[in-house]
Amino acid sequence: MTDVTSPSRQLRIGIPSKGRLSELAGELLKQAGLRFRRQDRGLFARVSGLPIDLTFLRTDDIPTLCAEGAIDMGITGEDLVAEANLPSHSTHVRMQLGVGRCRLAICVPIDSNVQSAADLHGVSIATSFPHLTDQHLKAAGATAHLVSLSGSVEVMIQLGVAEAIVDLVETGSTLAANRLRILEEIGDYQTVLIQSHSCCDPATADRIVRRLQGVTIARDYSLLEYNIAREKLPEAEQITPGFHSPTIGNLEDPAWCSVRAMVKRDQVIDAMERLEALGASAVFESAITNCRL
Repeated sequence: MTDVTSPSRQLRIGIPSKGRLSELAGELLKQAGLRFRRQDRGLFARVSGLPIDLTFLRTDDIPTLCAEGAIDMGITGEDLVAEANLPSHSTHVRMQLGVGRCRLAICVPIDSNVQSAADLHGVSIATSFPHLTDQHLKAAGATAHLVSLSGSVEVMIQLGVAEAIVDLVETGSTLAANRLRILEEIGDYQTVLIQSHSCCDPATADRIVRRLQGVTIARDYSLLEYNIAREKLPEAEQITPGFHSPTIGNLEDPAWCSVRAMVKRDQVIDAMERLEALGASAVFESAITNCRL
């Protein structure tokens, strides 16, 4: 058996082999400068110019394989890490990636008289998350018969298999289509990067984390640029203070200056309107694809 701590082995990163999370993980890694090509749905790919191998795996296997040291890092769902209930000494979350957000919720029929998780004592509940479900029910003082499934949980009530379900909820459209309502939410989750405590190359792992931080932080910001009369600059700086401070440039007209500042993406429109009201001109937004802060 290969020694997972051997310095001769390249860092292994596990990513989902298919589905939406596979697309998100692949795009994040490429934005972070990891160049690779997966051929014919193969299980492995080598990263160009870095001592890294990618392994394409079932999403729900990634936490366990990372804990066992078969892979050094992995991109998976935070919900799956929690459900795996791994020993704290085996693996840890390095960072949240800001994508793939979802909620895990207990759902019951719209016309159900059930009002809380405590009312589910003794009933059958279908779920792909038996550990998290059991934890939540115990906290509510209830014990239920859990029917563990790998998919299609939302139809189990119609089939008579269960009286309630615990499933991931994104938009709620699937619940509405199956005439279900959320009874209680168990937790909010997103895609995360995890790392094994037996990682073979911590330095390269830290480098990958730093690159991914640059990508994820950049997604939250835009670069706002505009011209403003110097007498109005103090007020403009209150609107766009930048990350540490804005960049101020001279224009040919000494009474005016140019300003560049990072602005939270969800605050850009409001900032542009306030700058326009202040008399700023040539106000425009540029996307930031990567950064180091």
